Amino acid sequence: MSILTKIEGEFDSLLHHLNGKSGLAWNRLREQAFDNFKKLGIPTVKNEDWKYSSLKGLDKYDYQLSSASSVAAEELAALPFAALEGLQLVFVNGSFAADLSSPLLNEKIRVLSFREAENAIPEVLNEYYGKGLDIEKEGMTALNMAISRDGAVIYVPDHAVLEKPVVIRHIHAVGQGHISSSAHHLVVAGKNAEAKVVEIFQTIGDNSSFANMVTEIFVAEEARVDYYKIQDDNDAGFHVGTTQVLQKDRSYFYAATFTVNGGFVRNNLNLVLDGEYIESHMYGLYIPNGSQHVDNHTLVDHQKPNSESNELYKGILDGRSKGVFNGKIYVRQDAQKTNAYQNCRNVILSESAGMNTKPQLEIWADDVKCSHGTTTGKLDDDAVFYMQSRGIPRAEAIKLQLAAFAEDVVSQIKWEALRDQLDILILKKLQS
Repeated sequence: MSILTKIEGEFDSLLHHLNGKSGLAWNRLREQAFDNFKKLGIPTVKNEDWKYSSLKGLDKYDYQLSSASSVAAEELAALPFAALEGLQLVFVNGSFAADLSSPLLNEKIRVLSFREAENAIPEVLNEYYGKGLDIEKEGMTALNMAISRDGAVIYVPDHAVLEKPVVIRHIHAVGQGHISSSAHHLVVAGKNAEAKVVEIFQTIGDNSSFANMVTEIFVAEEARVDYYKIQDDNDAGFHVGTTQVLQKDRSYFYAATFTVNGGFVRNNLNLVLDGEYIESHMYGLYIPNGSQHVDNHTLVDHQKPNSESNELYKGILDGRSKGVFNGKIYVRQDAQKTNAYQNCRNVILSESAGMNTKPQLEIWADDVKCSHGTTTGKLDDDAVFYMQSRGIPRAEAIKLQLAAFAEDVVSQIKWEALRDQLDILILKKLQS
């Protein structure tokens, strides 16, 4: 049975189990989203935004949707990042694992699963859920909106501070078969509120997973949100993820995306700066090897004046791996006094590896400071030779050079415990 046929069955099953909730605003969007998905379909290389990233490999596997599975606490503890302190929300094959999680539900701040939020804070879902997404043009986003059954909901009201980071752990348990999963997360930071969120993707087992994920983030006036995304799936995994961010006046948003492992990875990070005096930062590091494929698409839409965005992505590619970077910056006519910077730098370690980059800058305002650039090249042989002349073995010299190259991005991590554990994972990958 094709994955498209299974998706249709999954949608019919979801509608059947809404249990009287089909009239709720966020559920009414599902049918519209599914109609759009049927028109758009799974993207192909004929779509300009997917020109270098083919999902044809999905046809190789017989995926099971909504597969019930469990992970023992001991298995979770054995994975990297298990020691991170914070509020833990664990999802196994897209479903919330309450026994492994530590949600927060008090009179102000809510950190809970989507199904819990339906009962606890339906007014928040009604106001925000799905509102920042373009389900008419983005087929995979429409698919997620249509069939996702669960996710995390993080609500920090006006003037509140979420003292502990929220750690959303996605575990793909594929020991018994190939699994397809969806989750839809919602993060709302009210006026002058603060929150830190990290999403971590990991695999237990050698079979394939197909994850289609969406995270919506709303950053109100004077609010601050730090967001991290770490991907460490197996070589048979497919990941398509969209993070959609809306910022308001004088808000601050920081994002750092680290793709360490995964067979096929597509990250969409879209920022809409709908206000003045906004500050936005976007960092990314990807280190594919073997036949891994990593595609980062970013978009920053400056809609109002006096705001600043800064973007730095770096890639280290080895083996037969392929990388894609497409960074778009829009400066609208009203967005005078905008400062927007974008830079993508890549190191190619193998003759068989390849990188496609496409920076795009579209400006309709005249009083702005904007720049973008990209470089792709080999490791600096002179620097390696210099280190060898000082008694450092060549393999160690190369590793040190690559670690230094990555450090520009890794050093931006503000959470020390996360940075230390990510350093270990990156060094392990550079040695493989």
